[in-house]
Amino acid sequence: MSEKKRGRPRAFDAKVTLQKAREVFWDRGFAGTSLDTLSAATQLNRPSLYGAFGDKEDLYLDALEGYRAESMDVLADALDPSLPLRENLARVYQRALEIYLHGETAARGCFLIGTATAEAIQHERVREVLSRSLDDFDGEIEKRLKLAIERRELPDGGDPHTLARLASAVMHSLAVRARAGDSRETLEALAQSGVDMICGKA
Repeated sequence: MSEKKRGRPRAFDAKVTLQKAREVFWDRGFAGTSLDTLSAATQLNRPSLYGAFGDKEDLYLDALEGYRAESMDVLADALDPSLPLRENLARVYQRALEIYLHGETAARGCFLIGTATAEAIQHERVREVLSRSLDDFDGEIEKRLKLAIERRELPDGGDPHTLARLASAVMHSLAVRARAGDSRETLEALAQSGVDMICGKA
């Protein structure tokens, strides 16, 4: 634990605070979020926020890391190897859409894709989290695709690395299009096309 995070009050619930901060960042983006807004949302004054998390970028990075970890858990569960690959991928996209289409005023898409891509150029640490997260997502899918090739769910000679990136690309497209206002029906059709593209027509 870093020095900056040792002064948390005993009653401080970091997980709840990070969830509240994430909601603000998700709606407003990093640049559009003020410390006053974060303070109001988390019900912590500025000194308490600084003492617990450091500056705004540190708080945002913690929120990103929490989202990455939760997303990896969701992805691993969706890719349960006891299920057929086609069902696995359908579950990945279905659960992604449940997240992407959520929002009080409009569909918000993916927290990582929707906010970190805009900050990655100016903030090296954000770029590192974004890159590592995408690699982790690709790696989890690639692991399942390798098993699919061993089980002959996919043709021999397939490239699981490239196919995993393709599967991820569909997910990123769903995130962007959800944020742009595409209907659930349109997004579900795109998701089905992604499954068919990787697994072949049912």
